[in-house]
Amino acid sequence: MIAHLQRVSDTAGLLAYLYGPGERGAHVSPRLIAGDNHGAPIELLAEPGSLSYLAHALDAPVKRLGAPAPVRPTWVCSVRSVPHRPDLTDAQWAVVARRLVSAVGIAPEGDPDACRWIALRNQPRQVHVVATLAREDGGLHEGYRDAFRLQTECRRIAAELGHLPTAPHPTFRAQETSVPAPLITISSEASGSVVAKGANDDLSAMILKHAGFRQIEDWHGRRHRLPTTTAVADRVAIASHAAEMLRAARYGVDLAPSLDVARMSIPANPLGPYAAGAALLQITDRIRSAENGADLRQAVGQLLHPEHGAVERVREALEAASEHFTDLDDEAYALADRFGFAAEFVSSAQSELVDSEDELCRVGGPSRSQTETRTRSSDLSASQNAALAVSPAAAEAGSVFGIEFTDARAAARPPRASGPRR
Repeated sequence: MIAHLQRVSDTAGLLAYLYGPGERGAHVSPRLIAGDNHGAPIELLAEPGSLSYLAHALDAPVKRLGAPAPVRPTWVCSVRSVPHRPDLTDAQWAVVARRLVSAVGIAPEGDPDACRWIALRNQPRQVHVVATLAREDGGLHEGYRDAFRLQTECRRIAAELGHLPTAPHPTFRAQETSVPAPLITISSEASGSVVAKGANDDLSAMILKHAGFRQIEDWHGRRHRLPTTTAVADRVAIASHAAEMLRAARYGVDLAPSLDVARMSIPANPLGPYAAGAALLQITDRIRSAENGADLRQAVGQLLHPEHGAVERVREALEAASEHFTDLDDEAYALADRFGFAAEFVSSAQSELVDSEDELCRVGGPSRSQTETRTRSSDLSASQNAALAVSPAAAEAGSVFGIEFTDARAAARPPRASGPRR
């Protein structure tokens, strides 16, 4: 159950909108379901032809205040229930409205000098509560922390109705030890040659040779190099393809930006003026490319941080837009209401994910059984074989330098121990 709060200056205009057809004819059978006008016959006044009298009855305490009355004396609260639950009856919505005006202090239970208010329905799963902030005794309802009190009471009502989702039971997995993948660095030297260092095992060496690198072994150790005569475009193509194959085989690769095709081909701001969308797209890319649980948690954390996360920023923007619509145009009730409800739905989504940190910490953790370990091992072998696809650039470079590409499965067989160098 979600509540959205607004303040407006024209009670008569607001009632005309709520009792009218609404935006795109969304209002159906507008009707009064509850209220307290301190003796005014609101049931008789809540007819389409008498709305001006109903507005006058609600505004009467405000008119008596005169100059001290607030500029926006009309308090509007729209409450909506979740769509996947049965709708409430008019009588149930009337109880919800009374509880809300009591919880915020608009009309506390048993207060004879409380503010005047009404509750009406014009759509399924929704009720509008309209009140004026002047009390019968000449005081004013301050409205401090009304939004917080509304949401607290809404969650209490939703819990009583059984509308809140139940948290899933946490599942615990046994600890496992994971061997970190070796890091391979591919960089460009001052001479113009491209060098790959850190490939000390046979599989990584085979992948680099398959991509087009030449293996060198001397007193410096094993390393792989592209000739200095290799064209610049070919250097970038071969280095990027080698990095792609190594990552597919679960190696960590540090590729120099000058050799990364992706960085060279993507513009600095591919979405033009939509910089926020570009930033969210980068977060999405980081989530999709996460290679372990730690990387995934770090990327998801940019979405869910309670103060600086992307979801919180989206909620703030929607809420600010909702408030500013009525700042610029007192009659923009419908548009402000739609953006306000959108902000509240984002807030509800945040509440669903607020306790997900522990579960995120278990993502990418230890395996459940030896069977799953064997499955991962077979998947790793499939990934390594798939990583041996020949890129066009690498094939062309190989033909230039006399490199012959063999079948990947045959090349993947463990090499026999080499004898002493002659």
